Amino acid sequence: MQLQSLIRTIPDYPKAGILFRDITTLLQDPEGFRATVAELLAALKGITAHKVVGIEARGFILGGVVAHALGAGFVPIRKKGKLPGATLGEDYELEYGTDRLEIHSDALNEGDDVLVIDDLIATGGTLQAACRLIERMNARVIACAAVIDLPDLGGSAKLEDEGYRIISLCEFSGS
Repeated sequence: MQLQSLIRTIPDYPKAGILFRDITTLLQDPEGFRATVAELLAALKGITAHKVVGIEARGFILGGVVAHALGAGFVPIRKKGKLPGATLGEDYELEYGTDRLEIHSDALNEGDDVLVIDDLIATGGTLQAACRLIERMNARVIACAAVIDLPDLGGSAKLEDEGYRIISLCEFSGS
């Protein structure tokens, strides 16, 4: 299945000049959603994880399904102030601003092998922040997976240069 054909592009969102790649249209299509999960699991074949971390918000959808299929626990990483209890936080830059991610301070155990899932890799800032949080907890990032890669923005190359294994299902050129 051509996943790209089910992904909507919204120009000038959230600001002028950005082409927002929206996977909600992919997820609402039953065959597209099943194909996405099947392709992710095929790309992850041989990976064993203690935990799957999903990045807010679309990473929750895919991360939960993948965690279930892998027999792993699921851990959400959320925007600042959304998690109750004690958290660790990490600031990061987006292609259109800055933000902060947080994880519960007791969500991972030392030595856990962790798979990180998000919907898209652009500049890599969100995934870098998630990986830093995981490593601050003395857990190990075994791979970062996303449905979409925007290679022209350099995020996947930057993450690979830092030693992370990157898995993506499709690419879009441009921003």
